[in-house]
Amino acid sequence: MECESFEDEEVADILNKHFISIKVDREERPDIDHIYMTICQALTGHGGWPLTIIMTPDQKPFFAGTYFPKKGRRGMIGLMELLDRIGKNWRSHREDLIESANSIVEDIEPYFNTGAGRDELAKESIHHAYGELKSAFDGIYGGFGHAPKFPTPHNLSFLLRYWKLTGEGGALSIVEKTLDGMYRGGIFDHIGYGFSRYSIDEKWLVPHFEKMLYDNALLAIAYLEAYQVTQNEGYAKVAEKIFTYILRDMTHPQGGFYSAEDADSEGIEGKFYVWTPREIMGILGEEQGKRFCKYYDIIEKGNFEGKSIPNRIAENNDFYEGSYDETIASGGSLGEEQEEIALLRDKVFQARKKRVHPHKDDKILTSWNGLMIAALAMGGRILDKPVYVETAERALDFILANSVNGDGRLLARYRDGEAAHLAYVDDYAFLVWAFIELYHTTFNAEYLQQALKFNNEMLNLFNDDENSGLFLYARDGEQLIARPKEVYDGATPSGNSVATLNMLRLARLTGDSHLEGRAYAQLNAFAGAVNSNPSAHTHFLTAAIFGLYPTREVVLAGDDKDPDMKRMIDLIQKAFLPQTIVLFKDTAIKDGSLEGLAPYTADQIPVKGSATAYICENYACKAPIVDVEGFRRQLLPDYGNN
Repeated sequence: MECESFEDEEVADILNKHFISIKVDREERPDIDHIYMTICQALTGHGGWPLTIIMTPDQKPFFAGTYFPKKGRRGMIGLMELLDRIGKNWRSHREDLIESANSIVEDIEPYFNTGAGRDELAKESIHHAYGELKSAFDGIYGGFGHAPKFPTPHNLSFLLRYWKLTGEGGALSIVEKTLDGMYRGGIFDHIGYGFSRYSIDEKWLVPHFEKMLYDNALLAIAYLEAYQVTQNEGYAKVAEKIFTYILRDMTHPQGGFYSAEDADSEGIEGKFYVWTPREIMGILGEEQGKRFCKYYDIIEKGNFEGKSIPNRIAENNDFYEGSYDETIASGGSLGEEQEEIALLRDKVFQARKKRVHPHKDDKILTSWNGLMIAALAMGGRILDKPVYVETAERALDFILANSVNGDGRLLARYRDGEAAHLAYVDDYAFLVWAFIELYHTTFNAEYLQQALKFNNEMLNLFNDDENSGLFLYARDGEQLIARPKEVYDGATPSGNSVATLNMLRLARLTGDSHLEGRAYAQLNAFAGAVNSNPSAHTHFLTAAIFGLYPTREVVLAGDDKDPDMKRMIDLIQKAFLPQTIVLFKDTAIKDGSLEGLAPYTADQIPVKGSATAYICENYACKAPIVDVEGFRRQLLPDYGNN
């Protein structure tokens, strides 16, 4: 529509004559996008982008639609005709249009009242969500539903917790099948790494080639958690490949992460990513080229518009016959064939670098950076890779240095030396998540303090004091025709979902009963919406599992250079323990910072100078543990089954 209409002089003449044209970046202004997309869906029964809204000067819409061609075709009105018709109506029947706009705003108000109910979140909704996901699961290729298929990694993280809670093996099988299918398919860039936005087919073969920062952050988390559960090294390798892509291609020189890479290059979608056998052989020679093409399913007839998307889908190659992925997963070393493929892949990658690259969206969004910082912090501790932690800390420093204004207010977007837009609830919630993960990785009490600080700011700015729940934009932001709340976990988890789990974790970490009460108010505020459609709220239900089932608090006390303490820390950081939070009291730090944040830890000290663990459940702590094996026995058995 941009090429057909917005850059067309005929259309521009009509727009400039009758209208004030405003083009909105929905990533920079999610508040505007959410409000008017909701209106479009209510008026037309569907939504999508591009979104076309025509409104009065006071923001009240009287027309909504999505795509319009420049000129009418196949029964679809053209944009020029539409604009001309509305321009005439505005001149001759302005009062009627204003009355219609007022009526629309009044009628649409109930759509924005999510969180106004007084229901109680039912544990049954957690089980119903699993049932719905199980019913939608594609047992052949993994994922949910039919084409197009989206990764929705928070569904997988929910299923891993459901498996941990119930012992339901089917939940784990769904996760493994989906993670395997996505990695084998063309949605994963096997040459340069990173995942594309979604697959247009059920096999995960043909992606919409756009790569988004948030998808790669959430997918890295899903693969890391699956690695914790299964100890399948293949999952760890996929997470590492995601991080390789992010550090290489998506990182600002001073830290911070860019938003996306386009699907197109030279005006053709996917051109950068697809190959012919002739192109491969031109790089590798005939013998090695044939081997590479067989390995990655690069064929003469192609699998995408006459060319081939590299993939490892099982039925098209020898994936099950000693493949790289299975060798790694079994703990073996690479054989000669796999080492050769790795070298050949690098040659192809180097050749691809000479192609015209897709456009990079280099704006740095606070919310999506929070997700990637959280993912890297988890990757650092789970995979024992300090470089990921250092990258996460550097990115966080970048956000705090560049996306906070002179009044100390967090901002939503930074680009090219300029930060703008007061931060939204997602920015705060995702950033708090990043602080929590960095605390669990580094045990630097400053990160816990910052998590509490930004969480408190979020509550002051966004909380609905009457009905609970968090509004999308803050009380000090631009006031639009509605102030919505979002709890639907779509392409990313909602800010309300992430904030709820953050508050529950922070309450357990600090022993703050008031904060815990705020978190439970969140659970109940959105109970009606969640109970009615559980599988659309999987991250919110992840918070519900944490809030409604038993949790454990572990306090480790000792010297971080003590080998026994190192082993205790390693045990708890490598295991998948979603219902456990941990604090570390380093005896070398005597400033009392941790006790100030979590007063209940004051009496939890090393026993006779030894590395000591305190495990607390249901607000009661067991006897201190001073040997690593005893800690292992108490920490790792399954618990909380229901």
